[in-house]
Formats: sequence, C-alpha cells, structure tokens
Amino acid sequence: MAIRSSLFPSNALRKHARFAATIGALALVSACASDQPGVAGPSSRLDASSEGVPFNEGLASPAWQQKARDLVAGANFTPPAVGRALPLLGVAQYLAVQRAEAAAGVPNVESDPSGNGIGSGGRQRLETDRGAVAGASVAVLSYLFPTQAQALEDMVTAQANAGPGQPQAAFAAGEAIGRAAGAEMVAHGRVDGFANPNTAIAPLGAGFWTSSTVPATLTAGGQLPGMTRWFLTSANQFRPEPPPAFGSAEFNTALAEIRQISDTRTAEQIQIANFWAMNPGTPTPPGFWLDQASQEIAAHGLSEREATHVFALVSSTVADALIGCWDAKLTYWFIRPWKADAGITTLAAVGKPNHPSYPSGHSCVSSAAAEVLSTFFPERRADLEAMVIQAGLSRMYAGIHYRFDIEAGQNLGRSVALFTIAADASGTSVLSH
Repeated sequence: MAIRSSLFPSNALRKHARFAATIGALALVSACASDQPGVAGPSSRLDASSEGVPFNEGLASPAWQQKARDLVAGANFTPPAVGRALPLLGVAQYLAVQRAEAAAGVPNVESDPSGNGIGSGGRQRLETDRGAVAGASVAVLSYLFPTQAQALEDMVTAQANAGPGQPQAAFAAGEAIGRAAGAEMVAHGRVDGFANPNTAIAPLGAGFWTSSTVPATLTAGGQLPGMTRWFLTSANQFRPEPPPAFGSAEFNTALAEIRQISDTRTAEQIQIANFWAMNPGTPTPPGFWLDQASQEIAAHGLSEREATHVFALVSSTVADALIGCWDAKLTYWFIRPWKADAGITTLAAVGKPNHPSYPSGHSCVSSAAAEVLSTFFPERRADLEAMVIQAGLSRMYAGIHYRFDIEAGQNLGRSVALFTIAADASGTSVLSH
C-alpha cells in the first residue's frame, strides 16, 4: 500500500516494512523486517557484536504518544486541554528527530528509502531516533504531569539500556538533543496563553447561550481564542458566517430536527452518541484522532521521522482548529438545543457541554485531523471522512448540537487543515526549524 502525498515523497515508503498494531496497549511493537536493506523476512535479533536493540524493535514515538493519551485520560483533561497538550509532545518529537539526525549526519529518511524501515543510517539512525524521541517526550510529559516525572525518567532509562551493549552513544546523543527540543516546547507551553484568565462572559438575551451548570460556572475554554497559534495568522482566520437567526424559519427547522431525534432515538443512535462522547477521563477527541494516526503509522511501516511528522502535524492542526472553533463559539454565543426547547432530552453519557453550541467542537477537531491524515494516507480518505460524519451526527443524536453546528465545524476544521498542510509543505513552518 503505497503512500502518495506531498508530505511524503513517493519513494519514502519502505514497502517491505510493516508493523502490527496492538490497539490500546502502551507500545506499538513487533514490526517484522529484515536488517538487510530491501529484503523482507522474519524478525531477527542482532548478535552480540552488533549490540543494541534489534532493528525490529518498533518505533519509539507511538509508545510515548500512547503514554500521553493514558496520562491525559487519567488526569481527566478536558478536550481543549488535551488539544493543547498533544502538540507540545508531537512537535517536540519531530523537531528532536530532525535535529538529531542532522547532528549525526544520517540522511533524511523522508527522501532516503530503505527496506528495514530505518534508512541507510542503520544502527546509528535507529539509536539516534530512539534517544531523540525519548528525550523530547520525557521533557514535555514531565512538564505536563510533574507527579509522573520519575516514572517517565525510568522509561527513558529502560529504553536506553534495552538490548545488549547498551547504552549506545548514539542514543545518548539523540536524547540530549531531544531534551533540548522538549525544553523549547515547555517554554512555549508556559507562555501559550492556556493559563490566561478566563474572562469570557456571554451576552444576555433570547437565543444566547447560558451556563449548563448550577450554579453557573465560567464558560469552558473561554481563554482559547487568545492562545498562541501554531499556524493560523489569527484566531478568526476561518470564522464561519453567523448561524441562522434565533426564531427564524431556518432555525426552527433545525431545532425541530433535534427534537424529532430526541423523541425517537434508536438504540443505534444512542450507541453512536455514547461512543463519541469522549469526555474527560478518556483521551477525548484530540487523543482519539492521534490514536488513529498511530494505527495508520503502524499499518504503513513508517520510519521514526515520518511517524513524528504525522503526529506533529495532526496535533498542531487540531490545536489551531480548536482555537478557531472557540473564536466562533465566543463570537456568536449560540444557544444549545435543549435550552431552546425544554422538551429535548440529552444523554447522560454525553452530558451538557458548558460552552456555546455553534460550531461543534467535535466536528472542528475531527474534520481537521481527518484532512491531515487523508493527505498522508490518501487511500484512507473515504473511511476517515465517514468517521467525521458519524462524529457530527453523534452530537445531534445526543441532543446537544444542530445540524448547522456540525456543518460549520466541519468546514472550519477542514479549512484550518488545508492551511496548515500548505504551510508545512513550504518547509519553513514551525515544524521545520
């Protein structure tokens, strides 16, 4: 299955390297490839003279990404908090691998095919990449989860000492570069605006959103429009047109559709709504789409450099989509369906999000992530777009969004993604310095 994308040169796919994904586990391992370039075969351990972990050990970045998803779920991060955290990790990993490979003098794997999934750098590349990813990951995740710092350091130590003849000098050199890249992302995170005061206050009047909590609490994500963006030139760069006027015929038709769904929900609709709830305590939608990225990375046998590129671009695009989404939410302050019609019921597993209705955050995130993944893996576009559609419908089934919320969110997320993809392809974006 070849990759045809402007983001990966056509010769960059090692078509003989394939990885088997263990979904939901901590690590994605057990890729079977020969250490002889261009030859596929059963997994083989290096002999003592070769030292280090075997070439079929698997990539380092998906395991660290899975660790991050586990940690955000365990810490009950909100979707905006997850959307902010994951690009700090993904961008740090990608920058670390690029810089470590350059320092080691190994070729750029995205233009240097090899049958073993590593590239012509061989052992040096493998250990350099592993160290770079570990160093970047431990720096960022220790900042985000300071109580886990020692456990995270223990992971690095275990990886450095894995296999005979460890630790490898190349791993140590890559780790140092990775920690520096991670420190840069920590510095970015400290001033990115996520911790700014939440001063968002809804206007009063018919058709405006009001808090879903009793007593009323601050609007969730109220600080997002003021956050530092990865690619966007402004938070309102892709702001959608206003929603239908409250009380208009168009609005009443959309509201009636949600009331009809609420009155006649099927078991399948409830199942879909509950699946896509993805509330705090789960990886949330940003984490869900990074898990999809991990699965595609495994299925396509990508190199570490390619894998970290995918993680970085998907996560940073999602972060910008969230900023744009909340800019629109806090511009229009549109009423939720159950507030507009008290007869509309919601599902307990989904809850009542404490922020305005228009546009849908799930749709902003899902369409942005799916567009990036479809550019890396174009043969998967139809399946990814089907997931975007289902994610949007799930919020209508739950009684918490109108159809026009979904459509606006999908358009916004897709527009953000097309912009970030073009910026990344220029070679001069935040992901390439």
